[in-house]
Amino acid sequence: MKELESQLIEKQIKPTAMRLVVLDFLVKQENAVSLTDIELNLDKTDRVTLYRSIKTFEEHGLVHRIDDGTGITKFALCQPSCTVEGHHDLHVHFYCTVCEETHCLPKTQIPEVRLPAGYEREETSLLVKGVCAECKRTYA
Repeated sequence: MKELESQLIEKQIKPTAMRLVVLDFLVKQENAVSLTDIELNLDKTDRVTLYRSIKTFEEHGLVHRIDDGTGITKFALCQPSCTVEGHHDLHVHFYCTVCEETHCLPKTQIPEVRLPAGYEREETSLLVKGVCAECKRTYA
């Protein structure tokens, strides 16, 4: 728990009991998860407090949100380079059409997109849809 507490403090987040529980859950996930996924897997979770915790994590560069085209926002831990000033983990996300899980692919970076003069980027994302390695092995 000390390591989780240090992680929150490093991101300038006050380590409350709920935030520690949420971070512990997120650290153990291999895929991006929705608020509902988190809520269903934690005992006695207040939805508003959970939402505020995730919002704080996002604002401080601890988690990033993912729009995988399902209409349900997912969240995953950020790379260490993300800060309060902004997210710097421009990596590809992969949505498996078989198991319907969303994976961060941090080693697959989004190439720099040059915009015409006068355009200002607010967000960049790249989503690849297909069959993940596990599903390919299982259903091949």
